[in-house]
Amino acid sequence: VNTGEVFDTEISMLQLENIEEIVVSDWQFDWTAEINDKTKCVYKLTIVNTPEIIHGLISIEDKTDHYFMHLIESAEFNKKNNKMYLGVPGNLVAYACKVSFEKGYAGFIAFDAKSSLIKHYKETLYATHFRGLRMFIETKAALRLISKYFKS
Repeated sequence: VNTGEVFDTEISMLQLENIEEIVVSDWQFDWTAEINDKTKCVYKLTIVNTPEIIHGLISIEDKTDHYFMHLIESAEFNKKNNKMYLGVPGNLVAYACKVSFEKGYAGFIAFDAKSSLIKHYKETLYATHFRGLRMFIETKAALRLISKYFKS
């Protein structure tokens, strides 16, 4: 945030045997429960040169025609006004869209938003509000996100 510098990131699956990588005080959600749920895959975002520091986490579930995003969270040091890095959630959602394309789901991702964030997700993730709290990211929006966060 302070320097405007851009860092190469890496996203990889977080397995139960690597749960000690999560510093519980850095997170609001119970990521151990997400990892223990066999229907979900949890991915972590790190910077290439510092893979031991997790900047964000995402939990997604394969729904056989799209992915559903259950949770997404930035580490405590990447939240609010004093955040160290920008783009953590967008990067993780773009990755989920890539996974959706790889699975043959045309990039589709669905999720439930907090009502106060619906407008924000429309603007930053190009998401579409479906009804209630349900939102989705369709192919065109997924491609925009992927091109924004990934080189190829």
